[in-house]
Amino acid sequence: QVQLVESGGGLVQAGGSLRLSCAASGRTFSRYAMGWFRRAPGKEREFVAHINWNGGSTYYADSVRARFTISRDNAKNTVYLQMMFLKPEDTAVYYCAADPRGSIPPNFSSWGQGTQVTVSS
Repeated sequence: QVQLVESGGGLVQAGGSLRLSCAASGRTFSRYAMGWFRRAPGKEREFVAHINWNGGSTYYADSVRARFTISRDNAKNTVYLQMMFLKPEDTAVYYCAADPRGSIPPNFSSWGQGTQVTVSS
């Protein structure tokens, strides 16, 4: 199992920005597919973004496309989620996830503890 630790969450006003980071363990991080998910209060967990092993392919939920950007730095074993033009609807606990096998479609089997993002109106 891959160990994942998210950071960078906080409180921000609508229209503001935050960058989340996810540090991963493992000696083969460069082969992992990585994703971000979120869970809003009273809601089910939902997909946010996904990036393949070399960063060449990215995928976004319709609700965040053009506002959020997922990226990775394999040399640092880290994946990022840059969030721009945040809305109150983006308020949620954000989770990092990993698919160590790089399956197609991804099978996310490892999860971080989550980091809280709160967007005020």
